[in-house]
Amino acid sequence: MSTHSLRILLVEDHPFQLIATQVLLNNQGYFLLTPALTAAEAMAAMQRSPEPYGLLLCDQCLPDMSGLDLIDEAARQGLLHQAILLSGLPDVQLENLQQLATQRDLPPARLPEQTPAWT
Repeated sequence: MSTHSLRILLVEDHPFQLIATQVLLNNQGYFLLTPALTAAEAMAAMQRSPEPYGLLLCDQCLPDMSGLDLIDEAARQGLLHQAILLSGLPDVQLENLQQLATQRDLPPARLPEQTPAWT
């Protein structure tokens, strides 16, 4: 298994899902992970970081801020390169989120070719 140098900030408010996602990423060779349970923790981690994270992997439904708002604020401050928004919301709400992201001019993430897709 190859090891990837991508620094990932993982934001998920459910501890079990946070740990499970870390394990999945570790199994794919991603070990430079910083976990956060809230948007506030994530912003603090990004502001402390000497360089922007390569990827913000973020749940939409956080207790203190929506994931989309967190991505928007972090991008505005230049604290990340790319972001992926995770959600278990119904399709209609996901379509609304996609429209909001498009209106905010947030580009889609570009992952390396060898990165597997999880469904």
